[in-house]
Amino acid sequence: MNQDKIYQRLLSAIRAAYSAHPALPAFTPLPDNLPRQPLDPEHRPCSTELQTETGLQSSGFAELQEQIIASAPFMKWRQIYGNDQQNKFMDRLGCYAIIGEGGPFASDEMRLFIIYMPPNLYYPWHIHPAEELYMVISGHAVFKREGCPDESLTEGQSMFHESNQPHAMETSDTPMLSLVAWRNHLNTPPVLVDID
Repeated sequence: MNQDKIYQRLLSAIRAAYSAHPALPAFTPLPDNLPRQPLDPEHRPCSTELQTETGLQSSGFAELQEQIIASAPFMKWRQIYGNDQQNKFMDRLGCYAIIGEGGPFASDEMRLFIIYMPPNLYYPWHIHPAEELYMVISGHAVFKREGCPDESLTEGQSMFHESNQPHAMETSDTPMLSLVAWRNHLNTPPVLVDID
């Protein structure tokens, strides 16, 4: 199967998830017109880890999970925070864009990513100007937001992060796969922050 068909199947599964989960279109609509843009796949070890992951089972979003994993070899896996020793968590955190810079589809209205966190991974505190919505496709993680109690999220549950609201995530013995949407201030990348 060629890359374009793989990307189109992924987009079809995303449209189905948008129809099934009202929080997604309420946060930011999925544009009708999503032109293809050039994409040079870039491998990272987390791609292999996702493709061999046995701890993810989605009942309501099984097709989306399947297409995310099938697309993994053909995506540009992101190194969000650089390679220094402080950012060793990035060796295992998986992220690729679906809509927006680095993804197969272009849009000036939104960004859409997947985040894969294997078991026992801490994604440290970070901020970004874009408002953000996480929707858990499968698995489980604890979501942390500054000034809020920690929340444990599983399949079908979502978490909203305000602009520049410090937040972090952590998995224990279960991995997590999420769809992540951004709106507003789309071109400023996230940065790590210290929270005392």
